[in-house]
Amino acid sequence: MRSAIHDVFGDPAAVLYLADMPLPEPAAGDVRIRTILSPIHNHDLWTVRGAYGYKPVLPAIGGSEAVGFVDAVGPDVDKALIGKRVVAAGVHGTWAEQFTAPAASLVPVPDVISDEAAAQLIAMPFSAISLLEFLNVERGDWIIQNAANGAVGKTLAMLAHSRGIHMINLVRRDGGIDELSAFGIGNAVSTAAPDWKEKVRAMIGDAPIRAAVDSVGGVASNDLADLLGENGLLVSFGTAAGKPMQIASRAVIFKQLTIKGFWGIKVSAAMPAEERRRLIGELITRVASGEVKLPVEAAYDIAEIAEAVKSSLAPGKTGKVLLKLL
Repeated sequence: MRSAIHDVFGDPAAVLYLADMPLPEPAAGDVRIRTILSPIHNHDLWTVRGAYGYKPVLPAIGGSEAVGFVDAVGPDVDKALIGKRVVAAGVHGTWAEQFTAPAASLVPVPDVISDEAAAQLIAMPFSAISLLEFLNVERGDWIIQNAANGAVGKTLAMLAHSRGIHMINLVRRDGGIDELSAFGIGNAVSTAAPDWKEKVRAMIGDAPIRAAVDSVGGVASNDLADLLGENGLLVSFGTAAGKPMQIASRAVIFKQLTIKGFWGIKVSAAMPAEERRRLIGELITRVASGEVKLPVEAAYDIAEIAEAVKSSLAPGKTGKVLLKLL
């Protein structure tokens, strides 16, 4: 089967290449899926670099999420699943014509949701909705995030709006405001302006900001701490700046701030099955209704893996880059 693999860790655009790999057979409790589309996520690229939370055994097929049709089942798995269109996420080797996944993890896709949206339905959106739950905020509360025009940032903003939660969406350039506006996302502020904090304070008035999501790190972490209200929660979600969080002790001490890290894999693994079903059900409903949009920047044949990676890493994208396998 055609697969995008790497046999060393390094720059994804340089080390990933097309290869013919053996067809996997589903083990007990697993299914095999014929891939339609698979997204390129940032964590997929960090895995190829060898810098994510785990390192696969080499040579490794990239990818961790896909939509496709079940074409075989392992022992003790219901054969009625064969032919069903499903999404699998948090798995390995989806940048291939076929891959295996636990049957219990599959999410059936209703016809109203396109392949393009289904391919990216779980990993980033589920991280976003789990993160929103993690913040423990209610309708009418104010929260704030940086890197708001990223994939998770946009989804988080749309989900917060749908739940009646007010969100300040920080971007690092003025053009990011228009990008968010195209998705119907408001309360956007560019940190390129010297008075951006004053703009934020004018938006919220006397209301406290109860929680902040930091996807940047470095001095941006301190900016969020500075804006949080008493007993606020600061959540570290990513490190786009590539630098450690820099937070003045004054805000932490005198505001009694709480700082936590969020890693979707850990949170999802510890989540009760009933809660996971509830959140996935909400995601499907909101994507189907158009409240949450999952756009696509481009779709490449898997043979164009290097070009696809470069496109995924390019700034100013408005959607996810996908790999086509069917």
